[in-house]
Amino acid sequence: CLFSWVIWVSTDHDEIEKVAKQFGAKVHRRSPEVSQDSSTSLEAITEFLNHHREVDIVGNIQATSPCLHPSDLIKVADLIQKEGFDSVFSVVRRHQFRWSEVKKGDNKMTEPQNLNPAKRYRRQDWPGELYENGSFYFAKRHLIEKGYLQGGKMAYYEMRAEHSVDIDIDIDWPIAEQRVLSFGYFGKEPLKEVKLLVCSIDGCLTNGRIYVTEDHKEMVSYDYRDIVGIDLLKKRGIQVRLISDRDCSKTLSAMQLRCVAKVNVTNKLQVLKDWQEDMGLSWKEVAYLGNEESDVECLKQAGMSAVPADACAAAQKAAAYICKSRGGCGAVREFAEHIFLLLEKVNSARKQLEEISSAGKEMGRNENSRKGNKELMEKE
Repeated sequence: CLFSWVIWVSTDHDEIEKVAKQFGAKVHRRSPEVSQDSSTSLEAITEFLNHHREVDIVGNIQATSPCLHPSDLIKVADLIQKEGFDSVFSVVRRHQFRWSEVKKGDNKMTEPQNLNPAKRYRRQDWPGELYENGSFYFAKRHLIEKGYLQGGKMAYYEMRAEHSVDIDIDIDWPIAEQRVLSFGYFGKEPLKEVKLLVCSIDGCLTNGRIYVTEDHKEMVSYDYRDIVGIDLLKKRGIQVRLISDRDCSKTLSAMQLRCVAKVNVTNKLQVLKDWQEDMGLSWKEVAYLGNEESDVECLKQAGMSAVPADACAAAQKAAAYICKSRGGCGAVREFAEHIFLLLEKVNSARKQLEEISSAGKEMGRNENSRKGNKELMEKE
């Protein structure tokens, strides 16, 4: 029996539809009835199936779980297709002791739920328990039509703890961001070392304000943390170059940053291309920090892109990362640290590949040795 998997995005939002189609997904436009704040995933899936009789199996992937990897989904699809399960859902193993809840005013004592306090063991010696993590739910049509996402011949798929991230409330965001940087999926093409960071001066390195004295001299302010960030980038072998729409050469001279700079620029993208070609870099090796509409095309082109928190809407939309810091208030330092985190991921992935390759070569040598010994014994 042959199956073909198709990616659908269910939405009632025009912009989400546009982005989904750009990345090759098909789009199902939700009705208003299943697009309410109180609407459930099951209601949206049921409506989808009513419009698509050709679909036999649905894999409901939750957008609030950003560390899900394709390899996990392939294994789950095999459980449905090859092993005959009707539904498969994701779980994570936790090592937490549970106690019964006592409501305020009740004259009761709490009771242990999954441990014996008299024989309390170390949590690291305990196999733990499996909890749903909400990352995905796969189910066959006949179950969903009965109103279930789980049922029939069921199986769970245990995800690695570092990939199990669920965004429920605001404070989950910073945790998820760090987890994605360390364990997220960045596509088939591997990340490359960043070799060049280009930073827009006004509104990124400075806060964009220009103070004019009575004798017509300009003054700007900058954050020393950003200067430290530039120095750290240089120590890691990353060139830092500066760019500006206006002539701020005197300001740069006073700051003594010792960076290549281009001012009075009318076409920032062309300057960026010239630098990239002169250094012999791929776009994956270029990072860009901008904040204005004149930076948008550069932000789209660079392999890594970011904007300060107070960047214009067009720049924020084009960037891959939005800093928590405002321009001239630590945004350069923050983006530098963001780059370092990604580079750690690159180095970690490269080390793992080298270890796997080394292990494979060792296995090959051992296998050849065994074959050689066998041939020698046969000759004898």
